[in-house]
Amino acid sequence: MDKNGTDHQKTCRDNESSRARRGNSVHIISGVVLDELQKASMMKRNEKYSSLPIGEKGVDIINIKAIEDIGYVQTDAMILNSVVPEQDSSCQQGLYFQDGSRRVDYILTYHIKKSGAFRKQPTRHGGSASNRSTKKDQPQPGNKNDPEIGEQDHIIDYHEDDKRFRREEFEGKLLEAGLELEKDEDTKTYGIGFVKIHAPWHVLCREAEFMKLKMPTKKVYEVNHGNNFVEKINTFIYKMTEPLHPNVEEKRISSVKHLSYPFSREKQHLFDLSDKDSFFDSKTRSTIVYEILKRITCTKAKYTMGITSLLANGVYNAAYPLHDGDCEDENANDRKLLYEEWASYSVFYKYQPIDLIRKYFGEKIGLYFAWLGVYTQMLIPASLVGIIVFLYGCATLDDNIPSMEMCDNRINITMCPLCDRTCSYWKLSTACATARASHLFDNPATVFFSIFMALWAAMFMEHWKRRQMRLNYKWDLTGFEEEEEAVKDHPRAEYESRVMKKSMKKEHRKRKTEKEKLTWRDRFPAYVTNAVMILFMIGLTFAIVFGVILYRISTAAALAMSSSPSTKSNVRVTVMATAVIINLVVILILDEVYGYIARWLTLIEVPKTDKSFEERLIFKAFVLKFVNAFTPIMYVAFFKGRFVGRPGNYVYAFQSFRMEECAPGGCLMELCIQLSIIMLGKQLIQNNLFEIGIPKLKKLIRYFKSKRTSVPEEEHDKKLQRYEVDYYLEPFAGLTPEYMEMMIQFGFVTLFVASFPLAPLFALLNNIIEIRLDAKKFVAELRRPVAARAKDIGIWYNILRVVAKLAVIINAFVIAFTSDFIPRLVYLYMYSTDGSMHGFINHTLSYFNVSDFKSGTEPIEPMQLGYKVEICRFKDYREPPWSLNGYDISKQFWAVLAARLAFVIVFQNLVMIMSDFVDWMIPDIPKDISVQIHKEKVLMVELFLKEERGKLQMLENLIARGKEAKSMENCHNHSPINRPQSHKGSNTTLHSQNIDV
Repeated sequence: MDKNGTDHQKTCRDNESSRARRGNSVHIISGVVLDELQKASMMKRNEKYSSLPIGEKGVDIINIKAIEDIGYVQTDAMILNSVVPEQDSSCQQGLYFQDGSRRVDYILTYHIKKSGAFRKQPTRHGGSASNRSTKKDQPQPGNKNDPEIGEQDHIIDYHEDDKRFRREEFEGKLLEAGLELEKDEDTKTYGIGFVKIHAPWHVLCREAEFMKLKMPTKKVYEVNHGNNFVEKINTFIYKMTEPLHPNVEEKRISSVKHLSYPFSREKQHLFDLSDKDSFFDSKTRSTIVYEILKRITCTKAKYTMGITSLLANGVYNAAYPLHDGDCEDENANDRKLLYEEWASYSVFYKYQPIDLIRKYFGEKIGLYFAWLGVYTQMLIPASLVGIIVFLYGCATLDDNIPSMEMCDNRINITMCPLCDRTCSYWKLSTACATARASHLFDNPATVFFSIFMALWAAMFMEHWKRRQMRLNYKWDLTGFEEEEEAVKDHPRAEYESRVMKKSMKKEHRKRKTEKEKLTWRDRFPAYVTNAVMILFMIGLTFAIVFGVILYRISTAAALAMSSSPSTKSNVRVTVMATAVIINLVVILILDEVYGYIARWLTLIEVPKTDKSFEERLIFKAFVLKFVNAFTPIMYVAFFKGRFVGRPGNYVYAFQSFRMEECAPGGCLMELCIQLSIIMLGKQLIQNNLFEIGIPKLKKLIRYFKSKRTSVPEEEHDKKLQRYEVDYYLEPFAGLTPEYMEMMIQFGFVTLFVASFPLAPLFALLNNIIEIRLDAKKFVAELRRPVAARAKDIGIWYNILRVVAKLAVIINAFVIAFTSDFIPRLVYLYMYSTDGSMHGFINHTLSYFNVSDFKSGTEPIEPMQLGYKVEICRFKDYREPPWSLNGYDISKQFWAVLAARLAFVIVFQNLVMIMSDFVDWMIPDIPKDISVQIHKEKVLMVELFLKEERGKLQMLENLIARGKEAKSMENCHNHSPINRPQSHKGSNTTLHSQNIDV
């Protein structure tokens, strides 16, 4: 039993008599009671079903809703119509049955009909229970002779009876499977009944053997952490970082490890069963019960249903395991320890207690937080290098010759208008601030940082694979493939329902077939819908980005017509800032929309298993959200200013909107601003405020809804149980949203890091908060999820690899085409007269004769600068108007383009080769772990050989002893009557000895 079990038992026994005096309806289901319930239910069923129409006497197929991967998100109707009571210290007794000894391993909840549950009472006081029940049976005024209302009530009663019959059958089969049940309908949670489930020892042993759960044996061996030098280094590092470790029992590096082996009832002597109550912890017990619940089926009405189908059809409202106690309980428990040492913001600087997380939530959630911890740790060196690159840009700001030339007012360069008619000529020196700011991110150090981040991504994934392998060894997950195959074959509730409908249609056509399954022909309409909808959503994203482009162009033209000088001078900044905010709002809205659309598209495909459903959902959601988040950034990086034409021959959208140009310093600064605002906005608003605000808002709405619900007076005097407290928590909706936000963040950190070196720093600060925020949500605000076993992070690792490879290509193009790094190198080594960057700005600007403007496009105020302009400049590589091929692309353009393409090829291949080299150099499995795994196999073989030798030796001793006894019988002349008895006794002894062996 758990360490708090004695206190809980005492509390439960003390309250048992008082609860009995209050006339509660708690009862333990036994075989006799079940028979009586079934007889009564059959009588009621005959009465109810006899008046149904013929069409309703067949199979009642209820539409199945979406089921989350572990928890089950139900409608809030039942929750909102219930009173949210305040937590009471007596809820600890809800961890055990009424006898105080059997622990509650799982909870099922269902709706019950009580007096006043469906109609408000005029007052909460006055009148006895009998009076209220009598009034309930009386017809309401105005409804006495209304046949429509009576028919609706009749249908509601039919569905409620049908659900009750299904529950009775399901619970009866749970009893047949060996589980023990206890019902509680007299709780403070008004209108909700609870079924408490306990798995006895023999059931736990049987299911552990079926599930091949690895359990620690009595055999202990010494763990070798490497050679003496490595072990000394590890010990030194551990002592230096000891203040960073959480204060939990698992923090110590253990030098010994129990040999684990799949549990077997025939080999129970291998395991330490001195304390059977604690041999299977609460996480393992709930997992075993959940597997039974999924496997047990209802067979009425010619179709099978497990707990997933029953939940989806509303037969049960919720199913969940209990938390181990309260976060602020006086008695120590794992939940309280996690809350203090993991979910508190005051311990943000400490490592996570990964082993305790795995012990409480299971391997799948433990792997997520382990991965998040490794990712956050790896962001520290990336952040430091990014800060150094940024500081290098700040230090060399005054030494940057191109920006100094742009800011020199003595260099009188007149630029061509930025828009038609309303815009006039302007001085290049007015863009001084933009040019100086661009140098902070557009300098030679950014190229080094791009190469560093590509290698960093490879190092991160290799480090995670090694960390994952260590956890697999430590958590005994090295032989998990067979269990994954077993889980993979379990069909989902929606799949079973669809197959049932298909088989019923064939039965109706009198076609007898074998076991039905869904083929590609059945899913073909869903596949077509998926393809069309995904393409439409991607097209919608592009259309919205194009709409924002038109907004930028039209707003810039409108602001240029303003009479205010300050407005005219800040046109570019105003347009850029407002457009980025619009993009951010659109991205946040479409993220939520695309999440629902991806789930709907996956549901109509009807995947067979939960694993297949999760992978398809992840793929669709990631594609849509990735396109949504990065399309505006892609436009600024690769398309803005590329297709604008030239003065006198500009490119127009819809023949009226002139395409916008990049700033004189290039588009890299705007790309940096766009990336930073979208990244910070998503992290601050979506990842943090939404995660905190939405649960609080739901709880507030639930509270206000409950205030309007009338509750009988006696309900307020009841004590709140542990399972009632957990019922009001939010259901666990899976890890997909948590992983998804981290994958998008990983894209921000790696894809455009050449334009924003501070991205790793902001990601690091966000993740420090994110870890504690997620921890608090899992520990205090969510129902305890069913522990799911996993040996890796699944499809998310493949997504990481794709993003890392894509980051190399994108950064190569950003450096080559978005920044001025390549044009500067070409000018420095090919066109500079003195080997310096003097004259670079003049080299990148072409000439235009203002007399060549098309009619109606010239500026309205040509004299705004105070003098007549005959020649203006624009950024491009073109021949001057006085040459033979005026305004044609010059040779410098082709030289720069060739250099850019060559840089992309060299950079991409070089970084890819270096990443693959890092991948090859670092083994996926640490050497000490591979040695320990081999050692475990050898020790296990030796253990069984020793056991077999012991059996053979004992058998030989028994045979020798039997022969000796027989020879003694032959020597002594015994009577014939005694000889058979003596012989029989020897056989019995031998048989009993074999059983002991």
